Amino acid sequence: IPTSSGAPQPLAATTSTTATLGVEGTALTLDGKPWWPIGLNAYQLGTDWSINAGCGAQVDLDTYFSRLPPHSLTRFNAFSSLAVNKYTGMLDFTALDAVVRAAERHGQMLIAVLSSNEGSCEDDTFKEYGWYTDGWTTNRSPGTTLTFAQWLDTAVKRWAASPAVAGWTAVGEPEPSLCTDDGCTWQARSCPPDAAQVLRQFYDATGARIHELDPGTTVFSGHAGGGQCGSAGDSFEYVSASPGIDVLEYHFYESTDSLPGNEYDGLARRVQQARALDKPLVITEVGMEAGSCGSVGDREQVLREAFGEMRDQGAAGVMFWSYVPDPRPGQCTLDIGPSDPLMRLVGTTT
Repeated sequence: IPTSSGAPQPLAATTSTTATLGVEGTALTLDGKPWWPIGLNAYQLGTDWSINAGCGAQVDLDTYFSRLPPHSLTRFNAFSSLAVNKYTGMLDFTALDAVVRAAERHGQMLIAVLSSNEGSCEDDTFKEYGWYTDGWTTNRSPGTTLTFAQWLDTAVKRWAASPAVAGWTAVGEPEPSLCTDDGCTWQARSCPPDAAQVLRQFYDATGARIHELDPGTTVFSGHAGGGQCGSAGDSFEYVSASPGIDVLEYHFYESTDSLPGNEYDGLARRVQQARALDKPLVITEVGMEAGSCGSVGDREQVLREAFGEMRDQGAAGVMFWSYVPDPRPGQCTLDIGPSDPLMRLVGTTT
């Protein structure tokens, strides 16, 4: 699919400087020094209602990044669906470029997530087993004529030169299951016997390509980290051994998960596996509901204490889920607004 100005081009490098994310054994580093970040998910940053179909509410980018401590880590959706102009149907990088440029201006760091397994904010289609075998190289990405493989190439080539893009995730919460009902509810999914091998091959291929296009970058696994198809139990270590993965992920939601978790798929087991691989494990999604079901102040206290336990267990950092510019205090949500007490913890270490 063409752009309004011809073939997609890399975003020009800037003179902006920021810190460099690195990996040393089971720890993250910042400019070569040990670092235990508390970051933030802000999946909505690429929404621009004047250009694309959006994904959540529109965010004032300069306001968002200016309120963070320097070199804070933000994870956001860099989906192909957000690079399509809803009026022309052509590739239009304006909205996603704006995220990268704003992060550069404020000395911030980004993890770009290139797709979602659930299809949220894309075409709402669950990525099944066949997508991971070869569909990612043959099926069109939402709203474009690009396959996911082509979108990966396009996105990484475009933003690799930016000092703000610290790392990449190919797919959020990958799971090569088979759907057996119309809604693909998790209770009705089946898991093929070679799901772990298929997922490992996907990680090998996509990670190798990202490393080739952006040498020295950091590739995150995107794992939910529980008992999902393809990475349950010992399979987590098998797929995470892929050279295409630099940092392992684990997602924690207070309403469904516990610390240290069960012996098969809990945090303690995942950290043990990460240590065996000599790779960091970052809890890239930490969510707890508040609003009508509890005060944001109480949430801040609970999660502050949980971070201490997570660090003691061996996690290499945490990231809240999720920043929104328009929190709904009258509802029970995971919303973290601009004035939420949790914002005080971003960029700090416990």
